[in-house]
Amino acid sequence: MVARPRSAVVATPDAFPPAGVTAVVFDVVGTLVEPAVAVAETYAAAGRRHGIDLDAATVARRFATAWRRQESNDAAAEIPFATSRDRERERWREIVGDVFGPHAAAAAIFADLWAHYALPEAWRPVNRGAALAQAALNAGLAVAVASNFDERLLAVAPHLDLPASAGAVFPSSEIGWRKPSQAFFRYVEQRLGRPPEQLLYVGDDPELDVTAAMAAGWRAMLVG
Repeated sequence: MVARPRSAVVATPDAFPPAGVTAVVFDVVGTLVEPAVAVAETYAAAGRRHGIDLDAATVARRFATAWRRQESNDAAAEIPFATSRDRERERWREIVGDVFGPHAAAAAIFADLWAHYALPEAWRPVNRGAALAQAALNAGLAVAVASNFDERLLAVAPHLDLPASAGAVFPSSEIGWRKPSQAFFRYVEQRLGRPPEQLLYVGDDPELDVTAAMAAGWRAMLVG
């Protein structure tokens, strides 16, 4: 475990943006946007359209188990947390398969859900994240987004009012690495042309966002 100074974490709005930071990088899902409809409800509705009737509570339990399995698979891979467009698509195909089981309609359900989450209307803003992004822009800082989202982020980002120019939107599928890999953060540093100590990562996950960013030498802020 890497020792992390307490000063690396920005815990209160009064400290934002912290001195010495020249760029703020935001996570996306859970930080700047969230599903407009609960994921379990969206999955259950997709299942019903294709003849599989699962209640949202069952979907939620299966989804959580499937998600953890994929995270474990990535951690245990020959090259941990390496990814690509193909890997991200396969990740979601397997999650849908785990939720709905070996059903003939699983491929069609996956196609529906993949397309759904590529639509801007599938998402709504997270007010806390949006306020922090505006504060960073008002302070004259560079702002980017970097996420374990896949290439669909490139298509939806211009429609979601994300606080970054097109050249500063970094999905994991394009980076080639997923958080918590330090290679994820090294890639963003290089693209932004800034050393880690000048970068603040803002996210909603204590491990993938805060712990991982601080292990890479960044500052980090948890929003919730």
